[in-house]
Amino acid sequence: MPSAAIVGAGLIGRSWAVVFARAGWTVRLTDPSAEALAATPGLIREALDDLHTYGLVDNPAEAATRVAVAASLGEAVAEADLVQENGPETIEAKRAIFADLDRCAPPRTILASSTSFIPASQFSDGLPGRARCMVGHPVNPPHLVPVVELCGAPWTAPEVIARARELYASAGQAPITANREILGFVLNRLQGALLAEAFRLVGEGIVSPQDLDVTLKDGLGLRWSFMGPFETIELNAPGGIADYCARYTGSMKQVAADPATPAVFETDNVARILAAWGRTPQPDEIARKSAWRDRRMAALQAHKRAQPKP
Repeated sequence: MPSAAIVGAGLIGRSWAVVFARAGWTVRLTDPSAEALAATPGLIREALDDLHTYGLVDNPAEAATRVAVAASLGEAVAEADLVQENGPETIEAKRAIFADLDRCAPPRTILASSTSFIPASQFSDGLPGRARCMVGHPVNPPHLVPVVELCGAPWTAPEVIARARELYASAGQAPITANREILGFVLNRLQGALLAEAFRLVGEGIVSPQDLDVTLKDGLGLRWSFMGPFETIELNAPGGIADYCARYTGSMKQVAADPATPAVFETDNVARILAAWGRTPQPDEIARKSAWRDRRMAALQAHKRAQPKP
């Protein structure tokens, strides 16, 4: 089985460790914080036990034994097929970490970053092994949301992307490939477009934030749990996508001609949204609701895995 090195023992790094361990991989995890490393094995075992509740891992105790903490970066990456970096979300931090990774990891090792927005070209330029550097952007938390966006720099070798795609798929993830660099990659650009319109609709008083959330979780979200927007519109007109466009292009063009602007994220509009939201949750409430969310996502993932392909 492959071997993964996880750099950064925070929420995303631990989740990646769960992904690879439950798939049978050997996992070595490192972090500059001794405190974070000490807490990691227990938190990973807890996550694996939760997955077992929903039938998403067969033997959590055995999976947990495949994860070990490493005191140094060199020890973590020494035998890795894939490195998943989860350091601070700054170009300076990424450049420093990837310089160390390129120096320490074997030449065959793929070096992937979990960055949400920073293109690989901004932290791998000038490295001797820059052809093996790429982005492998997950959705939080990756052990429950399997999509991972793969995006290389202009100099990333195509065979590196192809092999990374095979590795992520073998670990049970759902890899997609962005064919060229773009800020925010794919998922965050889609999410950003939806959020901008949501901020505009609530800020202008068209709908309450609570009702907008209902629109997503009991409307689009239900449908999009099983099919994407292209599959959806293909079923929304008898003649498929071309028929849908013929029927609705006029209306869609009118909507597109009135887009949300960046101002929806500025202070005045945010203040209106917060006033309409009407509450400020405490950290313990956020933690409880996050745990509830994770259980619901695990249950949905178990349900989806049990369904026959259409």
